[in-house]
Amino acid sequence: MANHLYDAISAANPGDSKPLILLPEGGRVSYGDALALAGRLAGHLIRRGVKPGDRVAVQVEKSWQALALYLACVRAGAVYLPLNTAYPLAELEYFLTDAEPSLVVCQPENEAGITALANKLGIKTVETLGTWGDGSLLSAAADAPIPPVVARAPGDLAAILYTSGTTGRSKGAMLTHENLLSNARVLKDYWRFTASDILLHALPIYHTHGLFVACNVLLLAGGSMIFCAKFDAGECLRLLPQATSMMGVPTYYVRLLDQAGLDRAATRNIRLFTSGSAPLLAETHRVFSERTGHAILERYGMTETNMNTSNPYAGDRVPGSVGFPLPGVELRITEPESGRPLATGETGMIEVKGPNIFKGYWRMPDKTATEFRGGYFITGDLGRIDEHGYVSIVGRAKDLVISGGFNVYPKEVESEIDEIAGVAESAVIGLPHPDLGEGITAVVVRTKGANLGEAEVLAALDGRIAKFKQPKRVFFVDELPRNTMGKVQKNVLRETYARTYASGAA
Repeated sequence: MANHLYDAISAANPGDSKPLILLPEGGRVSYGDALALAGRLAGHLIRRGVKPGDRVAVQVEKSWQALALYLACVRAGAVYLPLNTAYPLAELEYFLTDAEPSLVVCQPENEAGITALANKLGIKTVETLGTWGDGSLLSAAADAPIPPVVARAPGDLAAILYTSGTTGRSKGAMLTHENLLSNARVLKDYWRFTASDILLHALPIYHTHGLFVACNVLLLAGGSMIFCAKFDAGECLRLLPQATSMMGVPTYYVRLLDQAGLDRAATRNIRLFTSGSAPLLAETHRVFSERTGHAILERYGMTETNMNTSNPYAGDRVPGSVGFPLPGVELRITEPESGRPLATGETGMIEVKGPNIFKGYWRMPDKTATEFRGGYFITGDLGRIDEHGYVSIVGRAKDLVISGGFNVYPKEVESEIDEIAGVAESAVIGLPHPDLGEGITAVVVRTKGANLGEAEVLAALDGRIAKFKQPKRVFFVDELPRNTMGKVQKNVLRETYARTYASGAA
């Protein structure tokens, strides 16, 4: 029996001498080098007692060796468990307790703390991997024999990714070999990636966007990646002429627009910019297009599903829309409570079905059962489909505000506020209100030099949206709180301003 995902990656190898990784400082790593290291690491994992289906937890900084470790886990039949490098020991204890990995790989500087935690939890092995290949893992694997590829079926687990856990404890999304491979194949074709592509890769690789979208797609295409340790706008601008494509989050494009050198000349070799993981402001889309001549392609995915929709490669890329369902993906809009399908243009719950949809939540069968309806995964995102078939995201269901008995979708209000002169961006939340149940509240970031106040924002909205949608209060901040993938953390805003209407005012 074959190894479903690894065999496909190996078969797509364009030649051992072809560069897979291009380092910003000038070095390069070939396909042959990366796959050979993956083989040795797989041998070492097996030698350390890792069996098919065992979890391997990895909390390390981005490096090409860390990418090889991911491939090694797939090759060895293990379940790859990437963990955000920002998690402290207190949070790691939950993930390691829940996943019960047989081996943990961490940064050398964190070895003592994680080893103590592993001993407490009964985890046998801790290895280290540094940004430059230092640490115990590579030296220990240097003499490991390269074993045969371990057989894995399409339905076997390839990875577990934990959700952000903003509304409760994090859940481990179980992703199979077929989930990852089917989605990468579709995206490769839909976005027209080939062996000629060079992707500017500045995303983290502990997240589905940077690892399963970016890396898997380029591996299947036989292309190359400029592997930046992190996003730096000035450095990315310097590297853009060497690339043919870039994947990013909205924050990346906003920061690139702050660079005076971003113009058509700097992006002359790029054929595709994509954005995801958070909504892209229509204004960012417009200004980027004016400066560079490129319309950013926005798409929609989740930890549990990989990518679900995409604006077309050839065709109108509509600002504020995430495009059409990808080939093989079925998407419907339903009434949230009953699951009744809604008509074109109506707002409701986005539900999806297809080979990209995860197997369920790790060790949470009851929770998994409640998240599916008629074979469709209930995403928790609210959206609509227009008469042309374009999907638009209105917001998360948990962010829906019910004020005075009326449903208010934050995205609608945010879109109006963002059009006001002097506003850079905004976030709208609902807060406990003694009369209305929830009071509409706006948190606004001003543009540089603007002295916009609350009264001006409220006056600008008067007559543009219904009274029940208009904010009761407007607060100003230097920047909105975001997670590592650029999503605004509305739970943090709700906590910060929780007592705004406690006195009954407004």
